[in-house]
Amino acid sequence: MHYRLELREQALYALTECETEAKLTQVERLMEDWSLRRLDLNVDANLHCSDSIPGLPQKPVLVPPTSVKKRGMQTLEGRATLIHALTHIEFMAVNLALDAIWRFSGLPESYYTDWLKVASEEATHFKLLNAHLRTLGYTYGDFPAHNSLWEMAEKTKDDVLARMALVPRTLEARGLDVTPAMRIKLLQAGDSRAAEILEIILRDEIGHVAIGNHWYAYLCVQRGVEPIKTYRDLLRIHRAPILRGPLNQEARRAAGFSKRELEELSVS
Repeated sequence: MHYRLELREQALYALTECETEAKLTQVERLMEDWSLRRLDLNVDANLHCSDSIPGLPQKPVLVPPTSVKKRGMQTLEGRATLIHALTHIEFMAVNLALDAIWRFSGLPESYYTDWLKVASEEATHFKLLNAHLRTLGYTYGDFPAHNSLWEMAEKTKDDVLARMALVPRTLEARGLDVTPAMRIKLLQAGDSRAAEILEIILRDEIGHVAIGNHWYAYLCVQRGVEPIKTYRDLLRIHRAPILRGPLNQEARRAAGFSKRELEELSVS
């Protein structure tokens, strides 16, 4: 009897992979195998992991956010530092999407396929940024990085509603706010390729935040809770970062934030 691999188990396998290129290859293979219907999906399986997650390469060295040096973008090293930070964010976003697939059971099939799509696109973002970083004489791992994204994954590992609220709707949505200004600064520094990559990332991240908004709303309906109050409560309970303006109103609306919620976020 031929044994067919299962999507969530394979997502967990990719998540525990420590070598960067191997992880990206596994994500690419997952997307291809699912699209060709080579994988099963067991939404009800309660999976367990004995390995350390996420699998991380030996470099970059992880340090507290306050220890990550910031340099001006007028120097090559300064631009490389920024692009490296963005590359690390995309690497961790791959891990976050894989974690959303394997960890939470009992959801509709489209939940798992949505996050598989996110994992694939985040992997593409990583490849674009790291390829550009190499043209500057650096590569992923050459600078320290911080672990704030995964720290929020740890805080929300027992509740998919909290995960949807605080990772895509909070941390990733923050990227919608700050990316346009970064893109302008990179253009002013003469790095048109980096600005072009950020434009691609912003377009895709609107879709990723929209996926988070969709499943957050779905889960609120399932649990019979009011979305905006619940979101405020989750921000407080899990001590999420304080939102600082200005907000990218257009991108957030495109990602599914309601007018009412945007008004509340703008004055909070």
